[in-house]
Amino acid sequence: MITIVSGTNRPNSNTLKVSRYYLKTLQQLGQEAQLFSLESLPENIITSDLYGKRSPEFEPIQELVVNTDKFMFIIPEYNGSFPGVLKTFIDACEFPASFYDKKAALTGISSGKYGNIRGIDHFSGVCGYLHLNVLPLRLHIPAIKYELNEEGDFFKEDTLKFTNDQISKLVRF
Repeated sequence: MITIVSGTNRPNSNTLKVSRYYLKTLQQLGQEAQLFSLESLPENIITSDLYGKRSPEFEPIQELVVNTDKFMFIIPEYNGSFPGVLKTFIDACEFPASFYDKKAALTGISSGKYGNIRGIDHFSGVCGYLHLNVLPLRLHIPAIKYELNEEGDFFKEDTLKFTNDQISKLVRF
């Protein structure tokens, strides 16, 4: 099972649009895939699900993570890095059962011109600590608002080439 993680809890985000694109593309390839948006995290996650505590609201999320073989993280740039809510999500998940020796692909997006290069680099360090094996092809998609059409699909030739390449490599990874 591949789980696409939409790496922000911002409502109606471009991150969620990109995540839906990846989900649709994986499903068209016949892959078993699901989408998890950080919008679905319990509102009280900071007080209810950290430091060994577990709320009933987080249990289905924990089960989803444990049952995932590969992750596709879509990560927006927040203040030169990745969103704090993504780190909180990682911290709330059980270690090592959640990520240890599993596989992941990383795609950074930004409204600016660098596609969250630093955030993907920072998140790669977290993945290394978790023993989460990262696909070497990490994408950085800048100026995201110009990359998606009205249906939420990529349409530029180079972006399609690289996202399709990353998806096919994740499937084989």
